[in-house]
Amino acid sequence: MRFLTVLFLLFSLANFAQNDTKYSTFFEKGNGNQSATYQETIDYYTLLANDFPSIKILKMGATDSGELLHLVIFNSKKSFNLREIQKNKAILLINNGIHAGEPDGIDATMQLFRDLALGKIKTPKNTIVSTIPVYNIGGALNRNSTTRANQDGPEIYGFRGNGRNYDLNRDFIKSDTRNTKSFAELFHKLNPDVFIDNHVSNGADYQYKLTYIMTQQNQLGTVLGRYLDTEMMPSIVLDLQKKNVATTPYVNAFSETPDNGFMQFFDSPRYSTGYTSLFNTIGFVVETHMLKKYADRVKATYDYMRSTIDFMDTNYQKIKQMRLKNEEQYAPKNSYTIKWEIDTTKTSKFSFLGFEAGHKKSEVTNGNRLFYDRTKPYKKDIPYLKEYKSVNEIIIPEAYIIPKAFWNVIDLLKSNNIAFSQLKNDTLIEVQSYKIADYKTSAAPYEGHYIHRDTKVITKNETVAFTKGDYVVNTQQKGVKYLLETLEPQGIDSFFNWNFFDTMLQQKEGYSDYVFEDTAAQILKDSPQLKAEMEQKKITDSIFTKSPQAQLEWVYKHSVYYEKAHLQYPIYRVL
Repeated sequence: MRFLTVLFLLFSLANFAQNDTKYSTFFEKGNGNQSATYQETIDYYTLLANDFPSIKILKMGATDSGELLHLVIFNSKKSFNLREIQKNKAILLINNGIHAGEPDGIDATMQLFRDLALGKIKTPKNTIVSTIPVYNIGGALNRNSTTRANQDGPEIYGFRGNGRNYDLNRDFIKSDTRNTKSFAELFHKLNPDVFIDNHVSNGADYQYKLTYIMTQQNQLGTVLGRYLDTEMMPSIVLDLQKKNVATTPYVNAFSETPDNGFMQFFDSPRYSTGYTSLFNTIGFVVETHMLKKYADRVKATYDYMRSTIDFMDTNYQKIKQMRLKNEEQYAPKNSYTIKWEIDTTKTSKFSFLGFEAGHKKSEVTNGNRLFYDRTKPYKKDIPYLKEYKSVNEIIIPEAYIIPKAFWNVIDLLKSNNIAFSQLKNDTLIEVQSYKIADYKTSAAPYEGHYIHRDTKVITKNETVAFTKGDYVVNTQQKGVKYLLETLEPQGIDSFFNWNFFDTMLQQKEGYSDYVFEDTAAQILKDSPQLKAEMEQKKITDSIFTKSPQAQLEWVYKHSVYYEKAHLQYPIYRVL
């Protein structure tokens, strides 16, 4: 009898030991400096989903890698009907591996879901936790140990570019990749209240293991932005302090080192949190510090996610209310800021934990090099700028009209859950139109584009003939900020600035000088006023006076022969 009891006890202990390690992640089984592969990550979530009814793993849309995107959801109530969940629960979406060489979030989130399923940490009652386990699958499959030259671990990691070498955290507006199109579908299906994008920083040295970017509060909107800035972010930072995790806003330094101060990063819509803010979703980018040990970075990422979940679970109703209230300010005839600049008149002090820095002779070049002395840590107040001011505003129109020829734009509106209708008949409509007056273009390629900037327009009210099937997009809908940021050409990440309409910047018709000379002479004879304008321009513009070719072109561009499509922005505003 005693033998059987001992045998049973040994069997029970062995079984317990086996179960105790069954849910250990690849990271936890290693030496603290190893990260799971893409397949190991998916296999682990599949294990959790098979063993715990509170976790569900779903296959979503395509990616450039050929592999499908996955979505994993934790709900303590074991219900996964998204429409029902959205009514009375807050939803957190965690995105991992957008830069696959920054896998901290991949390993930390596996631990988080395991601990939620096992009840090792406080179970959220009012919050659904969801994650994209690995977003940049192509980059995750391209593993190496060298491309993150400034990063301390892990031993092997993925690559920043995706399967087609796109940086996915610059693609949220232009949507050149399948990853982005699938993300948009997933995002709108979930409609998350809060979004976290896990990263690793690259830049100055300092004492912090973790920095963060919160959605820039001014562009987020006065209601939600104020709530994020004065309530949510301070509460998360305070909770992290209780976990002995010191944090700072992302160190976007004015100069070579942070000693002279830094300013809040402006996450324009090309970035993940800039994009999610267009739909009134609060966004955070977690940026652990590249020079800290990998195990410490994984833990800090884990702690940040936990603190966010705890805040959401307590304040879920207010967060949802603030989102709805924030939408109300973007109504037709209200003004909307299309360009922001840092407000240098509003400087605060930030108690910063840094290291003294200096310069010494380089052992590589014939110059001097920057170095940080980790034996000399400091704590001191430095200037911090976080407020942005409006420098260019437009009036929100009632609607936009998009000719049906621009199917590429319509496809992206569909991907982003934008509602529209089509004209049933050919129609004359009074609209406001834009002529492109000026723009600058980058000299080097940027993410597959030669992006425009500093775009200026000339505005005109006119009656335009539209045809049956042209699209009418009402602005009184949830995606109004997406419409304004993409369809207004002056927006930093507008479709115009991303080269969607470059065909309009090139003349398609022209003239032969010797033929048009006679036509131009007749035009000036028939229009004394035009001739007088030309003569005046000769007086005021010396370059024009010296160029017969410029003079002939001026007459051409002021004649009926000059094509209307040149520099004409093809999307129209209904006021």
